[in-house]
Amino acid sequence: MSSVFHPEGNQKIIERINSLTPITHNEWGTMNVSQMLVHCQMPIKVAFGEMKIKAGFITSFFAKFIKKSFTGNAPLRRDLPTAKEFVIKGHPDFEESKAVLVQMISKFAEEGPDCIKNRKHPYFGELNNEEWGHLHWKHLDHHLKQFGA
Repeated sequence: MSSVFHPEGNQKIIERINSLTPITHNEWGTMNVSQMLVHCQMPIKVAFGEMKIKAGFITSFFAKFIKKSFTGNAPLRRDLPTAKEFVIKGHPDFEESKAVLVQMISKFAEEGPDCIKNRKHPYFGELNNEEWGHLHWKHLDHHLKQFGA
């Protein structure tokens, strides 16, 4: 299973991010490339304990039933809703957004699972290290595919 904690998987994600340009177009969805780079930072900030989001009861209830689809090997669907806290408006600076995301992803490989400060995922509850590493890799992979990277 691919993981942001594994140096090889981590480096491949960073290489794909570095292949993006400010004019890279999406293949689906409504985000521009800069918005996507910032959007991808949000779940990492939650894991690092730098951002808090609270899931509603109904979301939390149903999330437990779909946890395996997010932590397993099947790719994420293109039409999944996003948490309102992760919706990015405007036009973030591309180079700054890219640099911050690469730095955050590098932290996963440098520090390993110790970088996860919020051990309880807001939707899926307790995740083990393998689930955390794969979930973040999978989310990043999903959005990089969205932009052809």
